Amino acid sequence: MIQAVADLSAVVGIRAACDALGIARAAFYRQRPRPRLVAGPTAPTRQRPARALRAEERDAVLATLHAERFRDCAPAAVQATLLDEGTYLCSTRTMYRVLAQAGESRERRDQLVHPAYQKPELLATAPNQLWSWDITKLLGPAKWTYFYLYVILDVFSRYVVGWMVAHREGAELAEAFIAETIGKHRIPRGQLTLHADRGRVMRSKPVAFLLADLGVTKTHSRPYVSDDNPYSESQFRTLKYRPEFPDRFGAIEDARAFGHVFFPWYNDDHRHSGLGLLTPAMVHFGDAPVVLARRQTVLDAAYAAHPERFVRHAPVPLPLPSAVWINKPRPAAVRTEEIRQ
Repeated sequence: MIQAVADLSAVVGIRAACDALGIARAAFYRQRPRPRLVAGPTAPTRQRPARALRAEERDAVLATLHAERFRDCAPAAVQATLLDEGTYLCSTRTMYRVLAQAGESRERRDQLVHPAYQKPELLATAPNQLWSWDITKLLGPAKWTYFYLYVILDVFSRYVVGWMVAHREGAELAEAFIAETIGKHRIPRGQLTLHADRGRVMRSKPVAFLLADLGVTKTHSRPYVSDDNPYSESQFRTLKYRPEFPDRFGAIEDARAFGHVFFPWYNDDHRHSGLGLLTPAMVHFGDAPVVLARRQTVLDAAYAAHPERFVRHAPVPLPLPSAVWINKPRPAAVRTEEIRQ
């Protein structure tokens, strides 16, 4: 019976042959005779399916599709026109298959190809090695009015090293703001990397020339990848989720007054979850070891008084991370292997 299915499938196909003889296709595939390999350099050739177009039929289909009246028509329209004229060559899908085999099936319009942007891999193990900066809008007194808040953040300590509120977003303002902040903190040449997203101001020539003159390395996020600039985004979220943050600012002086209250609180009083609940100022100015030692003294006293209250081990304060990164740098060997590939 299996051999009968095999013989009949050469004419009508395996599915039709199995249905006609009442044989499950799975059983046929398990028990069908395997072709024996012929000794020698040549292997047995696969038989052409009976339903496939012959070479002359494919040429006729291609010639029809190349005809002047069908040159700008889709295969579905060609087939419909031929059916109205009483002619059937093949299915629409077969027309597409014939065109693909001839290398003539592709998108007619040129598709936009984005360049491959390199993922930034930045590491900081101490303050003033890696800064992140960004600009956010603050709603003004009326609809479509805004004030612009410029903020530079130290990634390792989360300390806001500089901020400014302006009426507009401009490259010249950003240039002066960055130069003033770097000068205020006395950053030596070759030490600092300044990271930002790909905004118009961030990629402007005045900012690029300034950073080159100051010996500061600049890096940018990939387009539409917010995770490439997470620390500035997180800081803006903290800013705008404060209970006293207003829906709108009545004037630019109000926005600046808010900043004079918020940023001292953020730097000096805010216990940051990413810093072992230390404040950014403690980490930025090197007071973290002293603070952690004091916390450990308090915890040791509590453990000595009531050791039964600590089940697993003696309590220790949350540690301060020794390194912070934007996209954790991979080993050099891995990067080299990817470049080779």
